[in-house]
Amino acid sequence: MRSAGAEGAREQGGTRDRITLAGTVVAMEEIERLVLESLEGLGASYEMIRIDPDLADTAAFCGHYGYALEESANAILVASRKPEGRHALCLALATTRLDVNHAVRDLLAVRKLSFASPEVTKEVTGMEIGGVTPFGAPEDLPILVDARIPVLKRCIVGGGGRAMKVLVDPEVFTRMHGVRVVEGLAG
Repeated sequence: MRSAGAEGAREQGGTRDRITLAGTVVAMEEIERLVLESLEGLGASYEMIRIDPDLADTAAFCGHYGYALEESANAILVASRKPEGRHALCLALATTRLDVNHAVRDLLAVRKLSFASPEVTKEVTGMEIGGVTPFGAPEDLPILVDARIPVLKRCIVGGGGRAMKVLVDPEVFTRMHGVRVVEGLAG
């Protein structure tokens, strides 16, 4: 794996409006730039993967592009209902189910909790379902990572938008600001 500096070349005055991948200039969305800046700022080992946005959902992505579900993680925003207004971004392996009703609810110290709607997810993170990732998430948003993820050799996560995924060395989650690695977050 490598950083975007090795993967893509900056254009337009040093911004990430476009990058060059395999000789092709690719336009980038603002959220994708934020994700790559976050990864670079962390010194993470990663590769950016451009994908068909219609294949962004985990099962479709893995099936089409040949990645294992066991190395894929879903970033899911949860929202409290009692009290209202508390959010957390949870990262769980695609082969597991997030324990929203016990583990996450207890960690957030709320009475009722549910998965955030696509609209709330976009409002809170700036990201669309199928592209949600801890990288580039708002600094004040708590991030909970299932303890099985940092010990993997590599992990596929969203890239901010539906047209990008990131293959990352998941040790980075152990040193990210605002991240809490949790045993039993998912089962």
